Amino acid sequence: MFGKRGNEGFGRAGAKIAAVPPAMPAAVMEHPGAPVLSEPAAPAPRPQPSAPPARRRSPRADDYYDTKSQVFSALIDTIDLSQLAKLDNESAREEIRDIVNDIITIKNFAMSIAEQEELLDDICNDVLGYGPLEPLLARDDIADIMVNGAGQTFIEVGGKVEESDVRFRDNAQLLSICQRIVSQVGRRVDESSPICDARLPDGSRVNVIAPPLAIDGTALTIRKFKKDKLTLEQLVRFGSITPEGSVLLQIIGRVRCNIVISGGTGSGKTTLLNCLTRYIDSDERIITCEDSAELQLQQPHVVRLETRPPNIEGEGEITMRDLIKNCLRMRPERIIVGEVRGPEVFDLLQAMNTGHDGSMGTIHANTPRECLSRMESMIAMGGYTLPAKTVREIIAGSVDVIIQASRLRDGSRRITHITEVTGMEGDVIVTQDLMRYEIDGEDANGRIIGRHVSTGIGRPHFWDRARYFNEDKRLAATLDAMEKN
Repeated sequence: MFGKRGNEGFGRAGAKIAAVPPAMPAAVMEHPGAPVLSEPAAPAPRPQPSAPPARRRSPRADDYYDTKSQVFSALIDTIDLSQLAKLDNESAREEIRDIVNDIITIKNFAMSIAEQEELLDDICNDVLGYGPLEPLLARDDIADIMVNGAGQTFIEVGGKVEESDVRFRDNAQLLSICQRIVSQVGRRVDESSPICDARLPDGSRVNVIAPPLAIDGTALTIRKFKKDKLTLEQLVRFGSITPEGSVLLQIIGRVRCNIVISGGTGSGKTTLLNCLTRYIDSDERIITCEDSAELQLQQPHVVRLETRPPNIEGEGEITMRDLIKNCLRMRPERIIVGEVRGPEVFDLLQAMNTGHDGSMGTIHANTPRECLSRMESMIAMGGYTLPAKTVREIIAGSVDVIIQASRLRDGSRRITHITEVTGMEGDVIVTQDLMRYEIDGEDANGRIIGRHVSTGIGRPHFWDRARYFNEDKRLAATLDAMEKN
């Protein structure tokens, strides 16, 4: 490894010092004077703070980064990585903090206590975690982190986007952190492969696009997952759905309707899909297929599959279609596709038609009717030369319910339609809304005022299915309550 041994260096150089898990090389790469290991690896799991940081950090001057660079280089020359690797994350942080304090004292840097604490936190994050991203990842109120090059970072809080004071030392540091993140799931991002989808250990979705495609520096986007997974009861408290609508969704999931969740980017499709899977019986075998594994099902019998991009030679790619075709041979009772983007929709529809009732998926669309049109378009993308009526018959025979999720202009998220597909009339797919969201206006603060209304349908198309699962009485009571309210 690298670094000085023996009695050289500062303070407690010979002490048992914590480890630079695989993340270390990436942290070192941002400092030209520091040695570099050949292969970066994943960092140790980050400790989960119980609350977001109370104070807001002030913008850093260039002097701060110069000081940090000097301290970091001295730290690298001092620590013993072989001993560092034997410690857990918390012990490693304590040891690094002790050595950095000694370095600051010996080099006589003029710093306030607050500045010294910030420096200690930053260096620990650089060595053991994701650098400047750590304070943002620790906050549970942030939904998205959007890094537009080293000098600009935006976050979404409460449905609104605002600029954060977090910035990176330079584009090299940002790219090295991105490489550290994607390497944990066996992927890579560099000039020859500048686009990458990955995920964090907690399931948060990560997208990286690097130069030369990103002109102003690497662009990193993280869709953060909350530590506490949302439930339908919480969605009711947030006003996303009514209590009666929540019970209706539970029944739809319980009686094994084939469900497509439709919505725009950031509308909460994956969150809603996670909520619905809670009502799948525990004795069912579930297979999930995703581009980046995000779903976190609570049932005991779950098989999770994930696509794989091609390697540097352009070989070895495993597509969503490959996963869906293979999972049909794995005796699934339900197939759940995280996001349908292309021709794989045809394979999902075939699965729904061949005994895998209760399968689910999500699609980008703004209305239930547009969702059906997008399915037709995606089937055409696969090169199928089926007549339009045949394609629509396949869709109408496969999909039972479309749930529309929307993100409104005030940042709130609502379930705006619960729509069932009832069949065909001529060449047209027939649908009917069981519930929809109507906007009445907005209040003085710009928040949208609206209400969920029942369409008055007392006997939905899946009534016989509900009776088969002994849910017909609860369904009737729910529909009556929806109409009264």
